[in-house]
Amino acid sequence: MMAAASESVRHLVEDLLHEWARRIDEDRLEALAELLTADGSYRIASRYNLDRGLQLSVIHCRGPAQLRDRITSLRIANVYEPHYYRHILSGVQVIGESAGALDVRTNYMVVRIMEHDGVSSIFSTGQYRDRVVVTDGQARFAERLVVFDSKAIDTLLAIPL
Repeated sequence: MMAAASESVRHLVEDLLHEWARRIDEDRLEALAELLTADGSYRIASRYNLDRGLQLSVIHCRGPAQLRDRITSLRIANVYEPHYYRHILSGVQVIGESAGALDVRTNYMVVRIMEHDGVSSIFSTGQYRDRVVVTDGQARFAERLVVFDSKAIDTLLAIPL
């Protein structure tokens, strides 16, 4: 499908990527799970670990329900300094297709803005390694793997990337 991926399919994929970022940036985290397929997964891991074949993840949600639970915990139980994110996405590429899903790679940078003083800093850079399914004119993540470039996150990772 990669060679046959039409402009309309590529547009659906790009819209999905931007919608994920926008929901986080606008603090609509509860709506993220809607962007996964019924059995879709969401995982965050370091490039350092993945390059060495280590499967340890900072976050691993094995379906929309686990992602919803994580967001509920974030809202109710987690204690962290209030902050917001702004995503910058670039280099979106459909690099292949297998088993009915598109393999998509996108570079990202997340700027964290602290609520109390407004200080902005680069929080995370890396690559989204996604498997996207397009069905009936709608794109969803079958797998969303966030690979961050640094060896570790400098502080609590409360909000999804």
